[in-house]
Amino acid sequence: MEQHPTTWRVGNVKISKIVEMELGGAPSDLILKGLTPAEVQAVSWLQPHFATADGSMNLTIQAFVIESEGKKIIVDTCVGNDKTRDFPPWNDMHGPFLTDLAAAGFSRESIDTVLCTHLHVDHVGWNTMLVDGKWVPTFPKANYLFARIEWAHWQAEIAALKAAPPPPPVEGELPIDPAQVMNDSVIPIIEAGLHTLVETDHVITSEVSLIPTPGHTPGHVSVRIRSNGQEAIITGDMMHHPYQIAVPDQCSNFDSDEEAGRVTRRAFVKAHANDGVLIFGTHFAAPTAGHIVTDGATYKLKV
Repeated sequence: MEQHPTTWRVGNVKISKIVEMELGGAPSDLILKGLTPAEVQAVSWLQPHFATADGSMNLTIQAFVIESEGKKIIVDTCVGNDKTRDFPPWNDMHGPFLTDLAAAGFSRESIDTVLCTHLHVDHVGWNTMLVDGKWVPTFPKANYLFARIEWAHWQAEIAALKAAPPPPPVEGELPIDPAQVMNDSVIPIIEAGLHTLVETDHVITSEVSLIPTPGHTPGHVSVRIRSNGQEAIITGDMMHHPYQIAVPDQCSNFDSDEEAGRVTRRAFVKAHANDGVLIFGTHFAAPTAGHIVTDGATYKLKV
């Protein structure tokens, strides 16, 4: 079996990935709106890493730990254990994420900063853990960073849903209950006084900063790492799959503003084509990271 890296160096910065779940052979339209297997097959470079021969898609749920200037920053905390979720594969999970995190050299207490690129269910789950029937911060010594715009969006969204509850989810869709997610994975952090609301261009260290990438959610951010003349970007859900590098206009089923997402992706892909920036996809299957290069009239991820 081909071995892929789980750690990378960007100048003086070390980036490590911790995989919670791999989704091999997922339906093409599970995440990307209306996408057909034939459309996936038409982008031949997606195989073998990111797609299967029959046009299914390979996806991953994972976190990244950035080590910069003495800080340990975990980016996006996956789905989490013991959470009640309407999507059966994510309901009441009992996975080894924290054991794997510790095995990679990161105890819960060693994490200085938790950064959520946005506040969706699969990016905030390990913010908290269940202890004696109560949700408590998983990383007790960390400062949890939430984009101010993002938190305001979800407060308004939850208020609107209380006023007009949505219809039941369609079979096969990924149902999302934002109030449930906030109650068990975000509000306990706020109540513990461990959070900081930040702007979408917040600077964490001189090597690590946020960049606004709206569309998937209004306050969505990606993470830029610059050190010793090298650069990398962790996308968050600005893009879910490398298919969106070839076709930046492809939206996900969960984009709050599809046109804003298209504008963001078009600009991002164009700006970073052939510029040497290492792109980490938060949901990209192994090998996880690569460089955007031109591919005829469009683009591809070179790994």
